[in-house]
Amino acid sequence: MTIYQIIKLLSLRYKLSKRDRWTREELTKHQERALKSLREYAYAFSPFYKEFHSGLFEAPLQSLPILTKQKLMENWDNLVTDRSVKLADVKSFLENLKDVSLFKSRYYVASTAGTTGMKGIFIYNPEEWISVLASYVRGNDWAGVKAGLTRRIKVAIVSTTTPWHGSAVVGATLKSWFVPTLRIDSTEPIERIASKLNDSQPRSLVAYANMARLLAHEQLAGDLNIAPEVVFCASEVLTRDARELIKKAWGKEPFNQYAATETAEIASDCEYHDLHLYEDLVIAEIVDENNESVKPGEYGVKVLVTVLFSRTLPLIRYEISDSIMPSSRTSPCGRPFALIEDIQGRAEDILYLTDDKGNMIAIHPNVFHNIMESAPVGGWQIIQEKGNTLRVLVLNPGAGFDEKGLVENISSQLEKRGVYKPLIKVEYVTSLARGSLGKTFLVKASK
Repeated sequence: MTIYQIIKLLSLRYKLSKRDRWTREELTKHQERALKSLREYAYAFSPFYKEFHSGLFEAPLQSLPILTKQKLMENWDNLVTDRSVKLADVKSFLENLKDVSLFKSRYYVASTAGTTGMKGIFIYNPEEWISVLASYVRGNDWAGVKAGLTRRIKVAIVSTTTPWHGSAVVGATLKSWFVPTLRIDSTEPIERIASKLNDSQPRSLVAYANMARLLAHEQLAGDLNIAPEVVFCASEVLTRDARELIKKAWGKEPFNQYAATETAEIASDCEYHDLHLYEDLVIAEIVDENNESVKPGEYGVKVLVTVLFSRTLPLIRYEISDSIMPSSRTSPCGRPFALIEDIQGRAEDILYLTDDKGNMIAIHPNVFHNIMESAPVGGWQIIQEKGNTLRVLVLNPGAGFDEKGLVENISSQLEKRGVYKPLIKVEYVTSLARGSLGKTFLVKASK
């Protein structure tokens, strides 16, 4: 981070801390102003929104059409407000990316993993990116871990180091003298991850929820020996079992974070472990299959997000297929932001395969992500059958698709991790299976 970025981030961080003391009425007025500004900008500079919201420029938010990932990607060039930026150029930039860097020396770019069968590509100017970073810093502040110019905090992030994933871009950007950050790819063998963490001794541990659970097992087994002041879990459903195991391992309840590439952090736990929506940064409509708001205590089937700070690629009522239950409770922390009671739906399952002695080996889904995301296919799913047999479902394979090479690659990566004689079966499909809530899984463990 540059000195300028640090100053801007600290300034916004201070503003966000003041919003924690707002009344609900003050929050609502802020949302109205921010939404008005966002829509005026989108209508002035995005040809897509001029047409998409035609005749609805003064309509309330809930009356506006829904922006799906497919529609966004099909209309990307007309949606983006910098008319010199083209999707083909951004894709080329991502395909040749070796480490986190800026597109056109200005824009931060991140891509989703394609959990609904299609990748989404999102772009942020420097001002927007400060808001992205501030949303993650807020989670740290609420957990009581405050880094600053006079207080260093060593962080370890166990997620992905793939340079176009949002978590990798955020981790690389936040890395600085006062936030020394170790980034570890969760696809590495658990023994190597534990070794790196033992060497680093982080004060703050950030990990996928399933990975944090695995690391808790390692800690309890004595193979991991760290003492983080705080543990953050993100990107996957934090189950009750995982919470209890993490607390047992480190004596502290983990802090849940709910984030997405498109929005940055949407919600996080306060000091009372109540999960608050960041309603000053993102308006999140939790809706049913008819796009009607659900009542507190009921699960929605998706979330329509409006990112109030988005400008380069404005997101207004953008659809995310997460199932969330809103809450009517209030938190003793006193913050004005609404609570999430629960986040359900299928977390990407860790697969448990066996070695030549029958011992279980945990294989994180990112092992498959790193392989499949570079394959020329329209979509994919991996389903574990009995034992070490995996079905690889392939949707719309493109030119250059190499079935034999794919099988050899998956087998090789599993064998490197100790899996005994994996059997990989490729099947070609015309559609991808979806769960009861309409969400497409990528990796499914056998029951």
